[in-house]
Amino acid sequence: MTTSLMPIDATDAGFGDIDAKTVASLLAVAGDIALVMDSAGVIRDVALPGTDSQFSAASAWIGKPWIDTVTPETRGKIDTLLKEALSSGVSKRRQVNHLLVDGADVPISYTALRIGRDGGLAAVGRDMRHVSALQQRLVEAQQSMERDYWRLRHVETRYRLLFQIASDAILVIDAGTLKVLDANAAAGQVFGDAPDRLIGRLFPFGTDAEGSRALDELTTTARNAGRSGDILVSMATGSRSYHASASCFRQESATLLLVRFSAADLAPNTGGSASSSLRVIDLLERSPDGFVVTDLEGHVLTANRSFLDIAGLASEEQVRGTLMSTYVGRPGADFPVFTSILKKNGVVRLMATTARGLHGQQSEVEVSAVWAPQGEEPCIGFTIRDIGRRLAASPQGARDLTRAVEELTTLVGRVSLRDLVRDTVDLVERHFIEAALELTQDNRTSAAEVLGVSRQSLYVKLRRHRLAAAGGADEPPVS
Repeated sequence: MTTSLMPIDATDAGFGDIDAKTVASLLAVAGDIALVMDSAGVIRDVALPGTDSQFSAASAWIGKPWIDTVTPETRGKIDTLLKEALSSGVSKRRQVNHLLVDGADVPISYTALRIGRDGGLAAVGRDMRHVSALQQRLVEAQQSMERDYWRLRHVETRYRLLFQIASDAILVIDAGTLKVLDANAAAGQVFGDAPDRLIGRLFPFGTDAEGSRALDELTTTARNAGRSGDILVSMATGSRSYHASASCFRQESATLLLVRFSAADLAPNTGGSASSSLRVIDLLERSPDGFVVTDLEGHVLTANRSFLDIAGLASEEQVRGTLMSTYVGRPGADFPVFTSILKKNGVVRLMATTARGLHGQQSEVEVSAVWAPQGEEPCIGFTIRDIGRRLAASPQGARDLTRAVEELTTLVGRVSLRDLVRDTVDLVERHFIEAALELTQDNRTSAAEVLGVSRQSLYVKLRRHRLAAAGGADEPPVS
């Protein structure tokens, strides 16, 4: 409902005794601020119904032209308000910005009206700051929505591009109804139909009876666990087989399944990377050396037949999830050594240690390792080579030295490092002196030359290691 305002005549019987200040106060009740002006637009009084601190300086406007209290770009509106009020008695509502002392400007929506026969004017204003704030928030919200809209458009474009150029067949399926919601071009080739004609069909389809049952279990596992492992299925027409996997995700309060089919029978001459990977896996499985893959904590993920023989186990399921240190190296000691070397060098080469079987059998082995710390599933690959027969064919002295060093190694933690180093040096020194004497048929002068020491030094070492009685035929006199 619109109410037209008539100009107020202060000389009328009802308003004859009301002064300008009272009129301003009455008008201020209808708005947030009221200005009383003469016919030239000079402010004679200001009335405020509240105690707004920002309008506390409005009293300084008294005696100034109204047009001088607003920003330059809104002065034209002041001229229009004054002209309309003088000509018709009431002006249309217009918004202007008042300049404050601190330099800020406040938006006020004014209506001007004539209040007396002498041409006096009044302007009733409403504070528009809250409206401006809401408008600003609306503009910011619209800009944010616009940015989000274009971001989603770009994401959708990239998704559609990747979806269509993917070499694997991909189906997006409603988890509740198992109806196909989307399919890429590769899916059309796999199922022998146009991708858009696959949409709406009930999954599974296109496979033999056994494959359909396997795909039913696949989707059930994905719904319950979030994702499934790979299964091998065959198409109903043709002899081609595919690896199928599924994962579950949420979109707009709906549960969807992403089912992927990748070819399992690449042609032998295509040189495809998948075929090469399968050949490498097959060769590792048949390798005479043990091969085992663990996570970064040492839990076994997979192992070949040779490692199962070393561990004395019948199947891979028995070893999967157990610690590799149970079978190779000293428990709790060697695996941290492997990981520290891997962090430093990236590989471990031919580290000698011991392997233990489930039933107590032991063998000497060499361990090499490499790791892949990045990626979806970080892991470490170990190659374990049995060197027991190589040690059996080595000289008795070398075997004795190896055994003696291993015996010293067992003293780690019980004997100080200085004593261990001293005993190890003595052990190695004795071993090489014995080898030199054996090589020179116990000719100590020749043995000293072979070892690169003087005869006097050699005899001192012989006495210290008690390898020969002092005072031999060719022993120099003690000075």
